[in-house]
Formats: sequence, structure tokens, C-alpha cells
Amino acid sequence: MKSKLFGILLIGLISGACAPLARMLNYSPSAKVKKISFSDDALNPKYTFFYSDTLNNSYLRELRQSYEIDRLAASYDSEIDKIKAVLNWSATQWEHNGSNSPSNPDALTILKEARNGRQFRCVEYGILASSCLNSIGIPARVLGLKTRDVEKVRMGAGHVVTEAYSQQYNKWIFMDPQMNMMPLLHGIPLNAVEFQEAIISNRESIEMVNMDGNVSPEDSQAYIDWIGKYLFYFDVLFDQQIKHETDYKSIDGKTKLMLVPLGEKEPTVFQRSNKINYCFYTHSLKDFYQKPKV
Repeated sequence: MKSKLFGILLIGLISGACAPLARMLNYSPSAKVKKISFSDDALNPKYTFFYSDTLNNSYLRELRQSYEIDRLAASYDSEIDKIKAVLNWSATQWEHNGSNSPSNPDALTILKEARNGRQFRCVEYGILASSCLNSIGIPARVLGLKTRDVEKVRMGAGHVVTEAYSQQYNKWIFMDPQMNMMPLLHGIPLNAVEFQEAIISNRESIEMVNMDGNVSPEDSQAYIDWIGKYLFYFDVLFDQQIKHETDYKSIDGKTKLMLVPLGEKEPTVFQRSNKINYCFYTHSLKDFYQKPKV
């Protein structure tokens, strides 16, 4: 954890020193965290998420047995401790490298290549943690995060994490498997939107935790300073069936749902050059945070 947070702090110091010029050139995102809100509109039945029977999924069976995820989870009694154990395990499988991607974006391929010395991005941490959680029957999804200036900046406009659905708390909860961090407020795990709101309105009460317990105040604040700017736009795949293939199911040709704050633009470009043409957009928390049907 120390080495990862040192990297974050180093990047923050460098970008902070150059911030006025970088922002003038729209090279990197603004670190300012803006208050945002969403609607409580009724669920749109068009937005359906596709889940599989994860415990009887042959791909996930191979994952949990080959890498002993089932034995790891069996060491803990509570659901939240099982989630923390998977979070911790996922965070330790390689050192982050933001320039590498695997030959195929699935957990078994990622782990095989990591065992051969390859290192990967935040994306692969998110894929690994969500797949491992699904393999032990805890619904989880890869969550894409984007900054409010996602269309204007040239780099650093996105991050990828994991959200798991907790039966214990009856809600989705946020975790960052690259950084081995999970946010709590008054002892209750937060989803990504709640985390952003807490950073704005109740920052001093946020606890960052992992399998080792509470993260130090210094490391917690460093992480919150860094992650806040990414908690603006949120997107997930409609197809939550974990498999080797990447032929994701779509709805009217769209593979993802993006949650957009009220009054904000629906982004159509990522970092100036990559089209965002794969999303439906919603302002509704009920659309985005549906209870998984598994």
C-alpha cells in the first residue's frame, strides 16, 4: 500500500506544481470536487442487466478452484470480511502499470499473464476483483469512473474500480482493488455516489478500510484527495455474465449504462479522441443501482 500511495502522492505533487499550465492546456483533469445530484425517478424497465448463475458458471468455477478463491473466502464468516479478503488478494497479484493490457480482458487470462511477470492497469484490478467475488456468489461489477472534464483533457480522465452487492447491507458497495481501499461512513460501506457525497459533505467522518483494518489517516486523506475528481460520471456493462468471451449483450446496440449528474452534459468523447457511443444515459439512481437479479 505504501508504494502505491507514494506513487499517487508523487503524481499529485508533480501535477500540482504544474497545475495552472496543465489545466490551461487541458492536459490533465481538474482536482476540484463539485457537488452533484441525481434523480429518484422510477426504474426504466428498458435498462436490464444480464446475470448468470455464478456458482454454476464453469468459467468462475475454474477461477475459484484454480486460484483457491473458495478457500480464501471460507476463512471468514461475515460477508463483508469475505469481500475485504478478495479485495486484498486482488490488490496483491501484480504491481500497477498503466501502460499494459492483457491479451484478453478476463480474470483467468489476466492472472496467467501476471504469473508470468506482466503488470496491468486499474481496469484489470477491477475485472479480477469483480470476477473473484462473483465466483463465490457475491454479485459484483466493474465500475468505470470519469471526471467532469472527461471530454476536454488529454489524459487521466478515467479510473476503474469494483462495486459488490452486499446482502448484509442490501446495497452496492464501492472498493478500489488497485489501491486496496473501501470507504465507510459511520461504519456503513458506501457506493460510489454516496462516497462522492460524503467527500463533499462529511469528509472528516469517512473511514478507509481493508483486510488489515483502518487505513492510516494520512493514507486515507491522500487517497480521498486523489479519487474525488473521478467520482462524477459512472458507467457499467449491461452484461454482467462473467466469461472468457467479450461479445457482450447489448440493448438496442448499447453495451453500457452511464449515470450522469442532473444538469450536466452527457459526454460523447473520452480524452478528446475516443468516442463514447456505447452508452445509454440516465440521471436515475434506481436505474443504476438496481438490485441484481441472480
